[in-house]
Amino acid sequence: MKIRTEIIINASKEKVWDILTDFDKYQHWNPFIVKSQGLAIPESYLVNTMKNGDRFITFKPKVLKVEPNKYFDWQGKLWFKGLFDGHHFFHIEEIHPNQVKLIHGENFSGLMSKMILKKIGQQTRESFEHMNKALKKAAESDH
Repeated sequence: MKIRTEIIINASKEKVWDILTDFDKYQHWNPFIVKSQGLAIPESYLVNTMKNGDRFITFKPKVLKVEPNKYFDWQGKLWFKGLFDGHHFFHIEEIHPNQVKLIHGENFSGLMSKMILKKIGQQTRESFEHMNKALKKAAESDH
């Protein structure tokens, strides 16, 4: 089961990358992952608090791969591996020096993935899209 979203952002890949990987500032612009701590370093762990609907959930995903200005991902799980796992990714494709396509998504697996996604899948997709729009707004601003 997968969720995949895309958005065009009129900013450089470096600017989008800097905003996306400055986890300590998520609370200032991100309506989905409302708090995050950690670094974009493979094998390290983040502490993310996400808002899905009116619920807040804190989880500690492991950063897997980091390609500066291009790609990073993390692997998270609910309670224990194999129950409801999420491979979350951000891919920045440069279109022009000041325009990128952000591909943001998650691949889900585990025993409860179908059941959980049936319940929260649409809401999760909308949360990804809200995050994308907020990132676009932050990256395209002059600040």
